[in-house]
Amino acid sequence: MLDYGEAFRGQREAKGISQLELSKQIGTSHQNINRWEGNKVLPNIDFCVKLADFYGISLDELVGRDFIPSEKLEKE
Repeated sequence: MLDYGEAFRGQREAKGISQLELSKQIGTSHQNINRWEGNKVLPNIDFCVKLADFYGISLDELVGRDFIPSEKLEKE
């Protein structure tokens, strides 16, 4: 299973911003950011889209998922 919290934290730290700054940018509380990064709760899909848009990445990249081409899945 993917460690979503670690992926969320890694994206934020790579951007060089605090939880408070991120929370203001996407319209949520810094407590929510802390809960997401601590794997206590997952953000709903709307906030995942906001996060991905803010970072300029895909949803797969946001959660730390490597892309697996469908052709490779079919062969396994």
